[in-house]
Amino acid sequence: MSSSRVLVLNSGSSSVKYQLLDMRDSSRLAVGLVERIGEQVSRLKHTPLAAGGESREWTGPIADHDAALKAVAAELAKDGLGLDSPELVAIGHRVVHGGKHFTEPTVVDDAVLAEIERLIPVAPLHNPANLTGIRTAQALRPDLPQVAVFDTAFHTTMPESAARYAIDVETADRHRIRRYGFHGTSHAYVSRATAKLLGKAPEEVNVIVLHLGNGASASAVQGGKCVDTSMGLTPLEGLVMGTRSGDLDPAVIFHLARVGEMSIAEIDTLLNKKSGLIGLCGDNDMREIRRRIDEGDERAQLAFDVYIHRLKKYIGAYYAVLGRVDAIAFTAGVGENAAPVREAAVAGLEQLGLAVDAELNAVRGDEPRLISPAGARVAVAVVPTDEELEIATQTYALVGRTDMRDRGVGND
Repeated sequence: MSSSRVLVLNSGSSSVKYQLLDMRDSSRLAVGLVERIGEQVSRLKHTPLAAGGESREWTGPIADHDAALKAVAAELAKDGLGLDSPELVAIGHRVVHGGKHFTEPTVVDDAVLAEIERLIPVAPLHNPANLTGIRTAQALRPDLPQVAVFDTAFHTTMPESAARYAIDVETADRHRIRRYGFHGTSHAYVSRATAKLLGKAPEEVNVIVLHLGNGASASAVQGGKCVDTSMGLTPLEGLVMGTRSGDLDPAVIFHLARVGEMSIAEIDTLLNKKSGLIGLCGDNDMREIRRRIDEGDERAQLAFDVYIHRLKKYIGAYYAVLGRVDAIAFTAGVGENAAPVREAAVAGLEQLGLAVDAELNAVRGDEPRLISPAGARVAVAVVPTDEELEIATQTYALVGRTDMRDRGVGND
């Protein structure tokens, strides 16, 4: 392809994150964020990395996503990077839920939009915003391929034994109840980057990926393919998170409804927004929790201990699922920056070949690195995630294949 730029859009309910990348060398030409869309004081922060990196900020009312993307287009145009550029080959969109149907990045058409819309009941907070972003981008550049990259796609390789819940099959199928998993673009990127760090092909490596941010998930990746993951039908299941409970006895919900006389909406809010670390100690920032622990705060210590206990359980479980583990990779905000979390997560697991070197673990950096002792049976790594680059890479590869087919290249 003569054109090489990809615009990546991550549309939330009241925000749009964006990056413009040149896929010839995967460099970032511009990054930015529009937030508080629909409020009187919206904010746009734009950084033109290709033009010296001086950030610009604008505040004022941005009524909707259409206005937000037009504002983004105007900022890009100021730097000679406008959406009308012939260098722009496609726009890649993060879509949270693709169900069972979407197993890879997909060029958007009416049928794809309809299926994403049909999945709104299992992703009511995310898919509507993702759809809005796609439709707005289509209106701005109807001639460009719009590519949906799904958070759930990487996890569609799970066997039925991992994806199925043990409930009535007809009921589950009728209501699309199964394990889908999320953070898939991060798990895909990090598992491949970990293999590269080890000097091996992804097909040769078994990796446990621990994506630890405010939302947190674990995955077991066997030879480059996901075979299990901690999040389920929704992002609520699995690890202890910033505000989400993670794994919970389902009967707790019945108990809160019957005995606590709480509504479904109140229980939903409790488990998704008032649980996890913030429910245990009132803070969901791991830096603040560690500061409180250093001051002797018992609630902060309990929250940390619960967090680590759950993390260790998943490491052990996925070790058993994989049979052989070549590496454990920590990623995302907490995974990349909280050395005490990494140390505590593998402490006591020496018999499984897991350990961290205290000096290596204390080092901060932006590059993938090993923190396990030399000669360790299982590598322990810190691998910064790059979901935007993963979306751009998948988008560019798909559009390139389509472009080649249109030109008659590779056809039998």
